[in-house]
This record gives sequence, C-alpha cells and structure tokens, in this order.
Amino acid sequence: MQLRNSAAASAGAARKSPLAMLLGFLPFIVFALLTNISQDLALWAAFATAFAVGIRDFARERMLRLLDVGSTVLFGLLALYAGFVQPGITVEMTRLIVDAGFFLLALISILCRNPLTLQYAREQAPLELWQTRRFILTNYGLTAFWMLAFAAMAAVDALTNIHKNLPISLDAAICLAVLVVVAGFTARYPAHLRAHAARSHWPPTPHKQRESAAGP
Repeated sequence: MQLRNSAAASAGAARKSPLAMLLGFLPFIVFALLTNISQDLALWAAFATAFAVGIRDFARERMLRLLDVGSTVLFGLLALYAGFVQPGITVEMTRLIVDAGFFLLALISILCRNPLTLQYAREQAPLELWQTRRFILTNYGLTAFWMLAFAAMAAVDALTNIHKNLPISLDAAICLAVLVVVAGFTARYPAHLRAHAARSHWPPTPHKQRESAAGP
C-alpha cells in the first residue's frame, strides 16, 4: 500500500538516511530491545514508534506502507490485549505472536508482489532502477531474508512456550542475534544500491568508446 507520485519519490530519494530502510522495522527493534525490561513498556513503545513512523510519512508525503500499517495494528491490538484483556499473557507467547505476525506481513507482501523492502528501497534508488529486474529481485530476496529471520525467531519462541524449563534469556539472546544479523545486512543495502547505480552510469572504457565510434 503506497500512495505517492513518482516525481516526488525520486526527489526524496537523495534525502534519505542510509538507515532509512530500517525505519519500517524500528517498531519491532524497539519491542525486541525492551521486552526483557517490561512487556507492557515494550508493546506500548513499539506501538508509539509504529504510529509515529507511519503518520510521519503520511503527513509529509501522503504515503502508507503495508509494514507501517501492519506494525501499528499488531502492536496496538497486542498492547490493549495484554494490558486490559489478558494481563497474564507470557512474554514468550507475546514474542511468538509478534514474530509470527511480522512473518505473515512479509509473506503477504511477497504474495502480493510488493515486497516490504521494495517500498523503502525506492526511497534510496534512482527512478531508472525501480523497474530493473535486478532491483526488484534483490528486494524480493531481502524481504525473504527478513521473513526467514522472523520464522526462525518464531520457532525459538514456540520452543520456549513448549519447554517451560528453558530460560527466557536464551530466547531473547537468540532472537537478538538473529535481529542483529538481518538488520546489519539491511543497513548495508543502500551502499549496494549506490554502487549498482554508479556502475550503471559509469563512462565506457576507451576500448568500448573506440568500438562505438567505429560502428558495427
């Protein structure tokens, strides 16, 4: 879900931070970092972050992304449920719901042919790269990488829900390790985009220039 014209997107691409692609996943990162301190704090902080990210882009650029909307709804409903309906819900179960929810968001975006990261990558790539096969396939791969990370974290959460004797710290440590890997890979992606764009516009070598001047 994205509402904006191409000219505005292209103009805004140069203003984005190299970490802008992590912006959509920021609510999940906030939740993962705070969940060991307080489950309620983690859920409400993640909801506030998701709402702030979504409303910021909508107010400035009239744009709604699937990840922003999904994060806001997921954390908002969970915060209300854990705070007022079922205060006794365990941290392990909450993590499982969150990880499974983000897994489904990534899967739905791929099935709808609009991978989650594509909507952010377009903010950092020249307009002429948007429809290239390499650009699109790379974002399918990047979204699939996040999807597998969420699946791995959900599997660990499910294991700790089944085996109650496993320490919560083990679940948190594994999930944070997975998150660091996938977030670090995503943070490096804008540099890959810039390098690819530079190669695409790199002037031809003298050998190729002579071939071009000589004609067929």
